[in-house]
Amino acid sequence: MNGFVAVYLREMLILKYRFKRQLAGMAVSPLLYLITFGYAMGDLIRFGEQSYLHFLIPGLVAMASMTQAFAIATDINVARFYWNIFEEFQAAPISNLAYVAGETLAGMTRALLGVAVILLLSLPFGVVLHYGLLFWLAVALNCFVFASLAVAMAMLVKSHADQSLLTSFIITPMAFLGGTFFPVEKLPVWAQALLSFLPLTHASHAIRATSLGQPAEGFDYLVLLVIGLFFFWLALHSVNRARD
Repeated sequence: MNGFVAVYLREMLILKYRFKRQLAGMAVSPLLYLITFGYAMGDLIRFGEQSYLHFLIPGLVAMASMTQAFAIATDINVARFYWNIFEEFQAAPISNLAYVAGETLAGMTRALLGVAVILLLSLPFGVVLHYGLLFWLAVALNCFVFASLAVAMAMLVKSHADQSLLTSFIITPMAFLGGTFFPVEKLPVWAQALLSFLPLTHASHAIRATSLGQPAEGFDYLVLLVIGLFFFWLALHSVNRARD
Protein backbone atom coordinates (compact mmCIF):
# COMPACT_ATOMS: atom_id res chain seq x y z
CA MET A 1 0.00 0.00 0.00
CA ASN A 2 3.02 2.28 -0.43
CA GLY A 3 1.81 5.61 -1.86
CA PHE A 4 -1.83 5.24 -0.81
CA VAL A 5 -1.67 8.36 1.38
CA ALA A 6 0.04 10.35 -1.37
CA VAL A 7 -2.70 9.55 -3.90
CA TYR A 8 -5.43 10.41 -1.41
CA LEU A 9 -3.80 13.65 -0.25
CA ARG A 10 -3.36 14.79 -3.85
CA GLU A 11 -7.11 14.49 -4.42
CA MET A 12 -7.81 16.25 -1.12
CA LEU A 13 -5.56 19.16 -2.09
CA ILE A 14 -7.50 19.52 -5.33
CA LEU A 15 -10.75 19.38 -3.38
CA LYS A 16 -9.45 22.04 -0.98
CA TYR A 17 -8.56 24.31 -3.90
CA ARG A 18 -12.07 23.94 -5.37
CA PHE A 19 -13.87 23.68 -2.03
CA LYS A 20 -16.28 26.63 -2.38
CA ARG A 21 -17.23 25.74 -5.93
CA GLN A 22 -17.67 22.10 -4.98
CA LEU A 23 -19.95 23.00 -2.08
CA ALA A 24 -22.05 25.24 -4.30
CA GLY A 25 -22.37 22.49 -6.89
CA MET A 26 -23.32 19.94 -4.24
CA ALA A 27 -26.00 22.22 -2.79
CA VAL A 28 -27.85 23.47 -5.88
CA SER A 29 -29.66 20.33 -7.06
CA PRO A 30 -30.65 19.01 -3.60
CA LEU A 31 -31.95 22.44 -2.61
CA LEU A 32 -34.10 22.60 -5.74
CA TYR A 33 -35.45 19.11 -5.05
CA LEU A 34 -36.21 19.99 -1.44
CA ILE A 35 -38.06 23.16 -2.42
CA THR A 36 -39.96 21.95 -5.48
CA PHE A 37 -40.73 18.34 -4.55
CA GLY A 38 -40.47 18.42 -0.79
CA TYR A 39 -41.71 21.81 0.38
CA ALA A 40 -44.18 22.66 -2.40
CA MET A 41 -45.64 19.15 -2.68
CA GLY A 42 -44.87 17.81 0.78
CA ASP A 43 -48.40 18.29 2.11
CA LEU A 44 -50.02 16.79 -1.00
CA ILE A 45 -48.18 13.48 -0.88
CA ARG A 46 -48.00 11.42 2.29
CA PHE A 47 -46.80 7.93 3.16
CA GLY A 48 -48.88 6.92 6.12
CA GLU A 49 -48.33 9.53 8.80
CA GLN A 50 -45.16 10.87 7.22
CA SER A 51 -44.79 13.68 4.73
CA TYR A 52 -43.07 13.32 1.38
CA LEU A 53 -40.05 15.15 2.80
CA HIS A 54 -39.43 12.20 5.13
CA PHE A 55 -39.30 9.98 2.07
CA LEU A 56 -37.38 12.41 -0.14
CA ILE A 57 -34.44 13.35 2.08
CA PRO A 58 -33.08 9.78 2.51
CA GLY A 59 -33.48 9.33 -1.24
CA LEU A 60 -31.46 12.48 -1.87
CA VAL A 61 -28.78 11.17 0.48
CA ALA A 62 -28.59 7.93 -1.50
CA MET A 63 -28.52 9.77 -4.82
CA ALA A 64 -25.89 12.30 -3.71
CA SER A 65 -23.62 9.63 -2.27
CA MET A 66 -23.80 7.90 -5.66
CA THR A 67 -23.30 10.92 -7.94
CA GLN A 68 -20.60 12.58 -5.86
CA ALA A 69 -18.65 9.33 -5.45
CA PHE A 70 -18.84 8.63 -9.19
CA ALA A 71 -17.73 12.20 -9.95
CA ILE A 72 -14.16 11.26 -9.02
CA ALA A 73 -14.02 9.61 -12.45
CA THR A 74 -14.11 13.04 -14.09
CA ASP A 75 -11.07 14.21 -12.15
CA ILE A 76 -9.22 11.00 -12.96
CA ASN A 77 -10.02 11.41 -16.65
CA VAL A 78 -8.87 15.03 -16.73
CA ALA A 79 -5.64 14.05 -14.98
CA ARG A 80 -5.20 11.10 -17.31
CA PHE A 81 -6.01 12.64 -20.70
CA TYR A 82 -4.97 16.29 -20.26
CA TRP A 83 -2.41 16.50 -17.45
CA ASN A 84 -0.81 13.08 -17.99
CA ILE A 85 -0.80 12.54 -14.22
CA PHE A 86 -1.53 8.84 -14.60
CA GLU A 87 1.72 8.44 -16.53
CA GLU A 88 3.54 9.93 -13.54
CA PHE A 89 1.86 7.38 -11.29
CA GLN A 90 3.04 4.69 -13.67
CA ALA A 91 6.62 5.84 -13.25
CA ALA A 92 6.36 6.35 -9.48
CA PRO A 93 6.94 3.53 -6.96
CA ILE A 94 3.22 3.29 -6.18
CA SER A 95 1.41 -0.03 -6.38
CA ASN A 96 -1.79 -0.39 -8.35
CA LEU A 97 -3.63 -1.35 -5.17
CA ALA A 98 -2.45 1.84 -3.47
CA TYR A 99 -3.58 3.95 -6.43
CA VAL A 100 -7.04 2.37 -6.58
CA ALA A 101 -7.51 2.58 -2.81
CA GLY A 102 -6.44 6.22 -2.73
CA GLU A 103 -8.75 7.28 -5.55
CA THR A 104 -11.64 5.25 -4.14
CA LEU A 105 -11.26 6.80 -0.70
CA ALA A 106 -11.09 10.25 -2.30
CA GLY A 107 -14.37 9.58 -4.08
CA MET A 108 -15.93 8.37 -0.85
CA THR A 109 -14.74 11.49 0.98
CA ARG A 110 -16.29 13.74 -1.64
CA ALA A 111 -19.54 11.79 -1.46
CA LEU A 112 -19.71 12.02 2.34
CA LEU A 113 -19.22 15.77 2.04
CA GLY A 114 -22.16 15.89 -0.37
CA VAL A 115 -24.29 13.92 2.11
CA ALA A 116 -23.37 16.37 4.88
CA VAL A 117 -24.49 19.27 2.65
CA ILE A 118 -27.91 17.64 2.12
CA LEU A 119 -28.41 16.96 5.82
CA LEU A 120 -27.57 20.58 6.62
CA LEU A 121 -29.93 21.86 3.92
CA SER A 122 -32.74 19.69 5.30
CA LEU A 123 -32.55 21.21 8.80
CA PRO A 124 -34.68 24.31 8.04
CA PHE A 125 -37.47 22.06 6.75
CA GLY A 126 -38.01 20.63 10.23
CA VAL A 127 -37.73 16.95 9.29
CA VAL A 128 -36.42 14.80 12.13
CA LEU A 129 -34.58 11.67 11.01
CA HIS A 130 -32.35 9.11 12.73
CA TYR A 131 -28.68 9.13 11.77
CA GLY A 132 -27.33 6.12 13.59
CA LEU A 133 -24.48 3.73 12.87
CA LEU A 134 -26.45 1.62 10.36
CA PHE A 135 -27.45 4.77 8.48
CA TRP A 136 -23.82 5.81 8.02
CA LEU A 137 -22.80 2.24 7.21
CA ALA A 138 -25.31 2.16 4.34
CA VAL A 139 -24.09 5.55 3.11
CA ALA A 140 -20.44 4.45 3.31
CA LEU A 141 -21.12 1.22 1.41
CA ASN A 142 -22.96 3.14 -1.30
CA CYS A 143 -20.04 5.56 -1.57
CA PHE A 144 -17.65 2.60 -1.81
CA VAL A 145 -19.67 0.98 -4.59
CA PHE A 146 -19.76 4.00 -6.87
CA ALA A 147 -16.29 5.34 -6.08
CA SER A 148 -14.88 1.93 -7.04
CA LEU A 149 -17.02 1.89 -10.18
CA ALA A 150 -15.78 5.40 -11.02
CA VAL A 151 -12.13 4.34 -10.87
CA ALA A 152 -12.85 1.30 -13.04
CA MET A 153 -14.76 3.27 -15.66
CA ALA A 154 -12.14 6.05 -15.71
CA MET A 155 -9.56 3.45 -16.71
CA LEU A 156 -11.74 1.76 -19.33
CA VAL A 157 -12.97 4.78 -21.29
CA LYS A 158 -10.95 5.94 -24.29
CA SER A 159 -11.72 9.65 -24.05
CA HIS A 160 -13.13 12.26 -21.68
CA ALA A 161 -16.28 12.48 -23.81
CA ASP A 162 -16.98 8.79 -23.21
CA GLN A 163 -17.18 9.48 -19.48
CA SER A 164 -20.12 11.83 -20.03
CA LEU A 165 -21.93 9.09 -21.93
CA LEU A 166 -21.49 6.72 -18.99
CA THR A 167 -22.98 9.29 -16.65
CA SER A 168 -25.93 9.88 -18.98
CA PHE A 169 -26.71 6.22 -19.60
CA ILE A 170 -25.86 4.69 -16.21
CA ILE A 171 -25.81 7.17 -13.34
CA THR A 172 -28.67 9.50 -14.34
CA PRO A 173 -31.26 6.73 -15.00
CA MET A 174 -30.24 4.99 -11.78
CA ALA A 175 -30.69 8.25 -9.86
CA PHE A 176 -34.36 8.39 -10.83
CA LEU A 177 -35.17 4.67 -10.85
CA GLY A 178 -33.35 3.53 -7.72
CA GLY A 179 -36.10 4.35 -5.23
CA THR A 180 -34.97 7.91 -4.59
CA PHE A 181 -38.10 9.84 -5.57
CA PHE A 182 -40.80 7.18 -5.43
CA PRO A 183 -41.33 3.79 -3.75
CA VAL A 184 -40.14 0.94 -5.93
CA GLU A 185 -42.94 -1.15 -4.37
CA LYS A 186 -45.49 0.91 -6.33
CA LEU A 187 -44.17 -0.45 -9.62
CA PRO A 188 -45.23 -3.73 -11.28
CA VAL A 189 -43.58 -6.88 -10.00
CA TRP A 190 -41.46 -7.29 -13.14
CA ALA A 191 -40.15 -3.73 -12.78
CA GLN A 192 -39.34 -4.31 -9.11
CA ALA A 193 -37.39 -7.41 -10.08
CA LEU A 194 -35.34 -5.47 -12.63
CA LEU A 195 -34.63 -2.56 -10.27
CA SER A 196 -33.53 -4.97 -7.55
CA PHE A 197 -30.34 -5.46 -9.58
CA LEU A 198 -29.42 -1.79 -9.13
CA PRO A 199 -27.15 -1.12 -6.14
CA LEU A 200 -28.82 2.25 -5.58
CA THR A 201 -32.15 0.49 -4.97
CA HIS A 202 -30.64 -1.37 -2.02
CA ALA A 203 -28.82 1.73 -0.80
CA SER A 204 -32.01 3.80 -0.89
CA HIS A 205 -33.92 1.10 0.96
CA ALA A 206 -31.29 0.73 3.70
CA ILE A 207 -30.72 4.47 4.13
CA ARG A 208 -34.44 5.25 4.24
CA ALA A 209 -35.26 2.45 6.67
CA THR A 210 -32.54 3.41 9.15
CA SER A 211 -33.22 7.15 8.90
CA LEU A 212 -36.91 6.56 9.65
CA GLY A 213 -36.14 4.32 12.63
CA GLN A 214 -37.27 1.14 10.91
CA PRO A 215 -35.46 -2.22 11.01
CA ALA A 216 -32.69 -2.51 8.44
CA GLU A 217 -32.41 -5.56 6.21
CA GLY A 218 -29.01 -7.22 6.24
CA PHE A 219 -29.49 -8.34 2.64
CA ASP A 220 -29.22 -4.72 1.43
CA TYR A 221 -25.86 -4.31 3.16
CA LEU A 222 -24.62 -7.66 1.85
CA VAL A 223 -25.53 -6.74 -1.73
CA LEU A 224 -23.76 -3.39 -1.47
CA LEU A 225 -20.66 -4.99 0.03
CA VAL A 226 -20.45 -7.70 -2.63
CA ILE A 227 -21.01 -5.26 -5.50
CA GLY A 228 -18.52 -2.82 -3.99
CA LEU A 229 -15.83 -5.49 -3.69
CA PHE A 230 -16.48 -6.59 -7.27
CA PHE A 231 -16.19 -3.03 -8.58
CA PHE A 232 -13.01 -2.52 -6.52
CA TRP A 233 -11.54 -5.67 -8.09
CA LEU A 234 -12.65 -4.41 -11.52
CA ALA A 235 -10.95 -1.07 -10.84
CA LEU A 236 -7.73 -2.83 -9.82
CA HIS A 237 -7.88 -5.05 -12.90
CA SER A 238 -8.51 -2.01 -15.12
CA VAL A 239 -5.53 -0.15 -13.66
CA ASN A 240 -3.35 -3.22 -14.21
CA ARG A 241 -4.37 -3.29 -17.86
CA ALA A 242 -3.90 0.47 -18.29
CA ARG A 243 -0.39 0.28 -16.87
CA ASP A 244 0.66 -2.66 -19.07
